[in-house]
Amino acid sequence: MKKIKVLGPGCKNCEITANLIATAAEQGGVEIELEKITDIAQIMSYGVMSTPGVVVDGKVVHAGGLPGPDLVRQWVSE
Repeated sequence: MKKIKVLGPGCKNCEITANLIATAAEQGGVEIELEKITDIAQIMSYGVMSTPGVVVDGKVVHAGGLPGPDLVRQWVSE
């Protein structure tokens, strides 16, 4: 099971990113553990300066702006 974290203060783009990931996992039949991290200190510990950030299995794969659907599908299927 993949562990995916969405890093951000709870802004609209952070919520959309979390929803995109959940939808892609559901459509792909992939089981994930999705966690939202809103604590600024925790976000900074990943080295993410612009949100939303996405961490897949401990590795930062995205920071800043909305990710495209193909990229999101790639994260859940890898």
